[in-house]
Amino acid sequence: MLYPLLWMLSASVRPENEIFTSASIIPSSLSIDAYIRGWNGLKVSFGTFFFNSLTISILSVIGNVLSCSMAAFAFSRLEFRGRKICFALMLITLMLPYQVTLIPQYVLFRSLGWVNTILPLVVPKFLAADAFFIFLMVQFFRGLPKELDEAAMMDGCSAWRIYWRIMLPLSTPVLATAAIFTFIWTWDDFLGPLIYLSDMRQYTVMLGLRTFTDSSGVSDFGSLFAMSVLTLVPVFLFFLVFQRLLIEGIATTGMKR
Repeated sequence: MLYPLLWMLSASVRPENEIFTSASIIPSSLSIDAYIRGWNGLKVSFGTFFFNSLTISILSVIGNVLSCSMAAFAFSRLEFRGRKICFALMLITLMLPYQVTLIPQYVLFRSLGWVNTILPLVVPKFLAADAFFIFLMVQFFRGLPKELDEAAMMDGCSAWRIYWRIMLPLSTPVLATAAIFTFIWTWDDFLGPLIYLSDMRQYTVMLGLRTFTDSSGVSDFGSLFAMSVLTLVPVFLFFLVFQRLLIEGIATTGMKR
């Protein structure tokens, strides 16, 4: 499992002619030229791609955590007509592959004039479009005692205050789990940006990595591996900081407390 990562790290600092001619992870000489070429070798600095990916990922995290937690609170705590049917319909959407809804979504976003912007990648996150996280949070919310809600209502709290002041502070593990998965999946997403983004100044890191390979011309594999190493750093750091909350959230989701 570690060998491909070590090989990629080695390929990013070894001479270009040794990348595919040696299976050893120990380079004959070390050089950071690939990092310099990769960062500044394209028409747009690779730092722009990092900024774009970070912007989209952070907005997606905020949108998913807020909207999915609101939807989960409604399904798990509020009584309204058709709740079970709506929840079942939401679970059905988990069975739909992303490719099935891709064309209708593209037509919709094109009619709104959102193509070649980050809006198609961000706005759905604020509309509770990820049923997986709603289901995850519903299971967690159901494990919290309903006596807390009843006591809060007796003190005059509205549904909104119960959600904001009671449910969210007690749901830190599952919120962190949703935030981590959202960040990683959004950061690693290739198909979405490939479809909706055509301006190179708005590319994400995944589209930027693809730019280094050209089937009809010359490919700079050294720069590709160098930037791939840098691309792994934010995801690794994000997971490292929040791994305790992630493990706690997965361990307690769906269990009675």
